[in-house]
Amino acid sequence: TCNKPEQAHLVRTRLEAGGIAAILLDENVTQMESGFFTGGVRVQVADEDVEAARKLLATPPDAP
Repeated sequence: TCNKPEQAHLVRTRLEAGGIAAILLDENVTQMESGFFTGGVRVQVADEDVEAARKLLATPPDAP
């Protein structure tokens, strides 16, 4: 979960660059609330990709 849509888009882009499909949930609701925290934007991956996604996101972006 990300507080801002921009953060969620960066996470999704990083996952997709690593070969993991991801979608954003609740992005429009967060934007409609004009900056009020509504629970954030959720980044969702398939169940079978959860561990790979966690590993990828735990690695610094510039790591080989």
